[in-house]
Amino acid sequence: MARPFTPTGRLLCGALLIGLLGAPGPAQAQPRSQSAPAQSQAASSQSQAASAQSQSAAEFRRFVEGLWPEAQAAGVSRATFDDAFRGVTPDPRVVALTKKQSEFVRPIWDYINGAISNDRLERGRQLAAQWSDTLDAVERTYGVPRAVVLGVWGMETNFGSFTGSMYAVQSLATLAFTGYRADFFRKELITALQILEQDHIDRAVMLGSWAGAMGQTQFMPSSFMKFAVDGNRDGQRDIWRSVPDALASTANYLRQQGWEPGLPWGFEVDLPEGFDFRNLRQGFPSWAGLGLRRVDGRPMPRSGEATLFLPGGANGPAFLVTANYDVIKTYNSSDAYAMGVAHLGDRLMGGRPFQGAWPVNEPQLDRDQRVEIQRRLAALGHYEGETDGKLGSKTRAAVRAFQLQRGLVADGYANAAMLRELRAVR
Repeated sequence: MARPFTPTGRLLCGALLIGLLGAPGPAQAQPRSQSAPAQSQAASSQSQAASAQSQSAAEFRRFVEGLWPEAQAAGVSRATFDDAFRGVTPDPRVVALTKKQSEFVRPIWDYINGAISNDRLERGRQLAAQWSDTLDAVERTYGVPRAVVLGVWGMETNFGSFTGSMYAVQSLATLAFTGYRADFFRKELITALQILEQDHIDRAVMLGSWAGAMGQTQFMPSSFMKFAVDGNRDGQRDIWRSVPDALASTANYLRQQGWEPGLPWGFEVDLPEGFDFRNLRQGFPSWAGLGLRRVDGRPMPRSGEATLFLPGGANGPAFLVTANYDVIKTYNSSDAYAMGVAHLGDRLMGGRPFQGAWPVNEPQLDRDQRVEIQRRLAALGHYEGETDGKLGSKTRAAVRAFQLQRGLVADGYANAAMLRELRAVR
């Protein structure tokens, strides 16, 4: 029986892998002429690195073998298991990429502007026309607008132009082995083995992102098993190579997550002078009664509720977002991502760029400052999430609670001014 791995041990293995990847080669590490002590020290360092690398490889082999009982219980044959892990070693690139999630750390306007380029819009419009009949069928079947399905497709893989080049089993095994959300990725790894066992796809085609998301719209293995559908009715659920399967599967996912047909994701609005930011969620008629107007000039919906969302604070663009916006966030919990999907889809359908001005000249918080905001909010009893510097919906709600308590403009926006307010609390 393989011995258990502690999270600390796995994370140390991950740090080791990054170090080994970034270490200079022998020709780079040594000058052409060295003293005997320097040569001895270099040889010792190389020997230690080789020993550590060998130890890490042995630990990984024991980790893989420890997966077998769980995989077998899930219906995976030994032949499939051995073939799936043939030649697989931890991938240091995967560990490094866990530190880089731009949708949580870049200003939202930078993320959106980078995601919605002229080239992407041109490609998206061409493919929307090419697959118009498929999109018609998807809308009829699932009640999800083509704009949103196209938005996901475009944001995830630039409409299938890059679906990822990493072997999903290797990525998932690396994440589970190194302790990064280990339980989650271990379960996804077992599910990936089930996909191979059931012949949904060949190993050579099971490529995706560093996190194991696969196909043209980047499904995790568990999402594939639950939500992938056969859009072109050829008897296969192929989200890697079949556009109809990928689009229909995406729409099915969104509908199963609670998409309400006929309800928009949201839209940009103008706020009246003297607006009371204590208002957060209202029915559309109530918002209209408070003086909010759609920027696109269209009337407010006659029914439904929406939440005021101010991703750039009170001085940036304002939006009313609905429960369908929250459904988009089940794909990726970042507001930057959800806004990117929604806005890209609207632009592909002829919508205008956002009209409100983003606070681009305002100093941006670095990671230490973002973590400090979270820690100070937690100390005041407003924040219960991780102090990771990723400013998501939990941080926004905590900021808003603090603002309401202190009589400040309750826009939920974490910036340098908010940090000063928190530091002033005694």
